[in-house]
Amino acid sequence: MYEGKRTLIIEDDQEISMLLSVIMARSHMETVAAYSGTEGLLQLQNNTFDLILLDLMLPGKSGEELIKEIREKSSIPIIVISAKSDIENKVQVLKMGADDYITKPFHQEEVMARVEVQLRKASFLPMQPAEMGWRGLIINMEKRSVTLNEKELQLTNAEFDILTFFMNNPERALSKKEIYESIWKGTYYGDDNTISVHVSNLRKKISEITTEEYIKTIWGVGFMLV
Repeated sequence: MYEGKRTLIIEDDQEISMLLSVIMARSHMETVAAYSGTEGLLQLQNNTFDLILLDLMLPGKSGEELIKEIREKSSIPIIVISAKSDIENKVQVLKMGADDYITKPFHQEEVMARVEVQLRKASFLPMQPAEMGWRGLIINMEKRSVTLNEKELQLTNAEFDILTFFMNNPERALSKKEIYESIWKGTYYGDDNTISVHVSNLRKKISEITTEEYIKTIWGVGFMLV
């Protein structure tokens, strides 16, 4: 199903790196291993990938440093796989631009499911219109680009998909559960800050261009595009 897709695995533990490669190979994906942050960045500079699986505690450049540098130039999906399990660290990493976060030790089925979600999201959806507009916001589905008042917004894949979901449902209160399950295709357990973090990032990027409100919090429900 994902033959031809290339995943960069940036993980300094060789056994974990090999396990992740085996998981990807089951879906016929090609993998390249990097065992330090510096090596991972070098691979990204010289090759093209469809997905990154990223540890945080790396020799050379840390995972957090890598996310910042990658997001300055690319919206490639990044799934963090880390032993850091505290919610504050997860929120920080998502704010930096990671698309998903898996805590070690992980289940192989969970890794593959989350990889599939990111690859599906990164694919062009032909049933959607080529462009959608709302109050100066223009989404180009084919290019996966967004402009506001003719200025480009640099969004991660998760931010792009959330904004697209809002654009498909303008002026409608959308619950966090509805947003999460529509985009991540998984079960929402009610204590996940993923949606709030990505919406906060969206608001911040919009506020750098305009003072007008676009995403309104509906207390007790979720969010609405206004």
